[in-house]
Amino acid sequence: MATLKLKKTPASKEPRESRPPLRGAGSAPRKRPTLSEAQAQRAEREARYQEQLRQRFGDKPPAAFTRRDASPAAPAARPRARPPHPPRPAVERHHPPTTANPHAEIPGSLRLSKRMSELGIASRREADEWIAKGWVRVDDQVVSELGSRVLPQQRITVDAKAKFQQAQKVTVLLNKPVGFVSGQAEDGYEPAVVLVTPPNQWRDDHSGTRFLREHLRGLAPAGRLDIDSVGLLVLTQDGRIARQLIGEDSEIEKEYLVRVQTVDGSALPASGLALLNHGLELDGEALRPAQVEWVNDDQLRFVLKEGKKRQIRRMCEAVGLKVLGLKRVRIGRVMLGELPSGQWRYLRADERFG
Repeated sequence: MATLKLKKTPASKEPRESRPPLRGAGSAPRKRPTLSEAQAQRAEREARYQEQLRQRFGDKPPAAFTRRDASPAAPAARPRARPPHPPRPAVERHHPPTTANPHAEIPGSLRLSKRMSELGIASRREADEWIAKGWVRVDDQVVSELGSRVLPQQRITVDAKAKFQQAQKVTVLLNKPVGFVSGQAEDGYEPAVVLVTPPNQWRDDHSGTRFLREHLRGLAPAGRLDIDSVGLLVLTQDGRIARQLIGEDSEIEKEYLVRVQTVDGSALPASGLALLNHGLELDGEALRPAQVEWVNDDQLRFVLKEGKKRQIRRMCEAVGLKVLGLKRVRIGRVMLGELPSGQWRYLRADERFG
């Protein structure tokens, strides 16, 4: 009986399609960060920590902290005694020269982030982020340690990456209507930022900036209007603009049109108008000189360089006036113009407040 011999077909030379091993859900190995990524993460954590310290303690945080559960009276644990080791032979070592402590408080020096804020380069928080990323140079030397100090005469420059990042931040001009609060929602009233939507963008906005959802991130008011006031409200992502408009040393003028009436129906005496210009104080603190003048029989024009809470209303009350309406029409060189109520536009590249 003849037998048939079956020849085994040769395996294909093409590589077999690889199949990933079966694993449980979520059991894939986690990708480890590279050295540069890990250093950047540590720098960001350190920047957040330093910002928390500065918000809590200012420029001079305490040297050390004590845990809440630590007992100050508890004696320190005594280290265990170890047998003495034979002396090691002396070895001559060569150490590289150490640089000066960048945190040393040299007379006349100040924190690098604070100096950058004073020069208008960046906000203090923004400056700390740039320092941690190595984007800041002092006299052409990279400074990447948070808390470093500089002298006023030293030259500070920033990397092009920092300038690009800053250029992406936007500033919005909004004509705030009655019934919206400037900042966080309160007492059931919505914040004015909810009006910054594509349908509410002014059709005559010639800034050339296209609305992106990222423009709402970190958008905060730089100067407030109370819920009953209307007019120009600035919302910005740029810490430099916020400091320029509401910083303690701000010299930017804010102009208001205020409709008033006297409590007793009589005309406001000249002495009352003089007090509105200079001589009043709020909360025990003298107000800075203002410019106040009549526009018509029932409307005053206020020009201020400060913005205390409900300042104009309280100034008017002090001289026997009741405020019926208040509208902000100018901040620095930026006018409200024909921007309709409840609508907004971007600050143009050619516009400056100061």
